[in-house]
Amino acid sequence: MSARYKPVGWNPSKIVYDAVLLAAILLYATVFLHIAPRFQHLTEPLDDWSIRIDAFGTCAFLLLSFVLCIGPLARLDPRFLPLLYNRRHFGVLIFGVALTHAYVAFDWYFTASPTDPFVALLTANTSFDRLHGFPFELFGIAALLILLLLAATSHDFWLAFLSPPVWKALHMAVYAAFALVTLHVAFGALQDARNPLLAVVLAFSVAGVVALHLLAACRERARDNNTAPPHAAAPWVIAGPVNAIEEGRTVVVHLPDGEPVAIFRHGGHLSAVSNLCAHQNGPLGEGRIVDGCITCPWHGYQYRPEDGCAPPPFTERLATYRLRIEDAQVLLDTRPNPPGTLVEPVAVT
Repeated sequence: MSARYKPVGWNPSKIVYDAVLLAAILLYATVFLHIAPRFQHLTEPLDDWSIRIDAFGTCAFLLLSFVLCIGPLARLDPRFLPLLYNRRHFGVLIFGVALTHAYVAFDWYFTASPTDPFVALLTANTSFDRLHGFPFELFGIAALLILLLLAATSHDFWLAFLSPPVWKALHMAVYAAFALVTLHVAFGALQDARNPLLAVVLAFSVAGVVALHLLAACRERARDNNTAPPHAAAPWVIAGPVNAIEEGRTVVVHLPDGEPVAIFRHGGHLSAVSNLCAHQNGPLGEGRIVDGCITCPWHGYQYRPEDGCAPPPFTERLATYRLRIEDAQVLLDTRPNPPGTLVEPVAVT
């Protein structure tokens, strides 16, 4: 098995995306460092290093919370779709901020230890038998290792090498990282916090991530139920009435085996391809046809609707499906054609 490495292709969109993120991170850290001292407990003020630890730690947590909200937000409102295009850049920056937080904390608390600093990190707190004072550091270390793995495999080289399903499954570990970071904060900084603001931020962040995912899941389930085709004479199924697919719109049909198929209407013709983008299994049915090509809403990968092939010089291909119209109903052949197979679009009369 092999995959070719290609350097990152920078474009104006990626540059603006990353510049805005970097500016937001720097602005947050600057404001935090200047405002936090005003809200300290008068009898137990924090030192400058502790404030820096809190600044980068809260920034990493908020960024991680927000990046997990992008997916459901884009499903609930397409105006958030542009945030999806370079979400992996977002993840790499989150790791950078989290690593900075870890470095500052490690440097402040353990480098002056009489024992090896890394040994001290793992052995200084062994209160596993009680909740107050539980070794929260372990949660943070585990979360940082997951973020490192995700950042290190964010390049398309690893996506091609591992295959989209494996890569996607691996990167679902970001939810485990979020849970570990939440525990890290709950058993660490939250127990010693004098100001209730941290507890409020933690609760709202967790509740927001969970609520948005539940809302998106409910909408997706309702959409799937509405588009599930009734059985027709095998191997064809009824995809729905022709007039239910408006010009420039798409209907996603889930076959009896669960495979999603996207039926596009463009230029008075219907074409059907797999709903899963060859790049990262993105939902093509949530995209649209741009310059004659189906455009994935996640990262902008494009495919011709008639043969499922990406335009040159790209080589990605999708499975195509045959369609026909009978009695004003669209019938879909459940048997996929080999990826890249030309299927003449069906004219809508």
